[in-house]
Amino acid sequence: MTNADMAAIVAPLFQPFTVKNVTLKNRIVMSPMTRAHSPDGVPGEDVAAYYRRRAEGEVGLIITEGVGTEDLASTDNLRIPVLREGAPLKGWKRVVDEVHAGGAKIFPQLWHQGVLRDARISAHPELLGRRPSGLWGPLGHNSLDPAYVESVAAPTVPMTEAEIAHVIETYARSAGYAKALGFDGIAIHAGHGYLIDSFFWGETNTRTDKWGGDRRGRTRFGVEVVKAIRAAIGPSMPIMYRFSQHKTQDYAARLADTPRALEDILVPLAEAGVDVFDASTRKFELPAFDGSPLNLAGWAKKVTGKPSMMVGSVGLNNTLPEMWKAGSAPVNNIPAVMERFNRGDFDLVAVGRSLLADPGFARRVRLGEPFVPFDKSVTTRLT
Repeated sequence: MTNADMAAIVAPLFQPFTVKNVTLKNRIVMSPMTRAHSPDGVPGEDVAAYYRRRAEGEVGLIITEGVGTEDLASTDNLRIPVLREGAPLKGWKRVVDEVHAGGAKIFPQLWHQGVLRDARISAHPELLGRRPSGLWGPLGHNSLDPAYVESVAAPTVPMTEAEIAHVIETYARSAGYAKALGFDGIAIHAGHGYLIDSFFWGETNTRTDKWGGDRRGRTRFGVEVVKAIRAAIGPSMPIMYRFSQHKTQDYAARLADTPRALEDILVPLAEAGVDVFDASTRKFELPAFDGSPLNLAGWAKKVTGKPSMMVGSVGLNNTLPEMWKAGSAPVNNIPAVMERFNRGDFDLVAVGRSLLADPGFARRVRLGEPFVPFDKSVTTRLT
């Protein structure tokens, strides 16, 4: 297949997409990837340049790495960026301006690590990780360091009503900062076993009050976070919501075993104000449920009627956990992406590691050019 043939195949990806008051120039999105290159939570000039290179490489939207909220227990590593008053806001303003100058839109991904926070390495080791029921969750297939698991897996205490209210308010406050800085929308990390996801997962939420109970009851915390952010940013700014079946504690975990169960989880979030669902999966090709070829993003769109975004090893031959064992190699799986995109399964395509390896990945896709070799060391370098 010639470059021109590939360029023709991918042309639909390079049509604009509008959500709320934001129009993206194309459908390729930089997926959020934690980098831990922001000393004391402050993104520097190197971080701004890192994101600008991807903007200049023609992605339509950048979702930043996970960003801690104003809750001091939201993150652990001191080099994870935060959205709090003072120097962090000045750093993020530079990032926003550089990305806009590079021609892309940008959303911060608000992140609270919850049960997965390691207090030992944080600026506030006296603060316990926030947990809906004090439970870390069952240990299944994962790639976690056993020493980390030993330090965090013991049960602690459930969040109090006051703590829940505080955390929700800090999400809203950080979202308000983002709006004032000129970010184009807000992304919420509610997957992978982190705080919001731990309220949804029955293994970590055994509460019997209004924050727990059945599947719908366990959505309440996420719904209230979305409502608070919507109130802080107004009606016109888009909200993107990342969710997943798998957990950091157990890659085989599932929130929903049927489309109806997924509907119970996602519809209340859509009604609360979510505009786009970011369905986090390891491989985009995998069907979410038996009896249908739809992946998780396809089902999110089907059950909510909202736009969705797929992610999962675009441009590479294997998943992130597999990469740590055997490395990864570039592969042109874009035709398989386009087959699903053209039938309307999803609206946006998120790309992670391929954009770490090559800031110009989106341009290569547009031109039908071969992808560059992949070096997994880019996952720890700021390039």
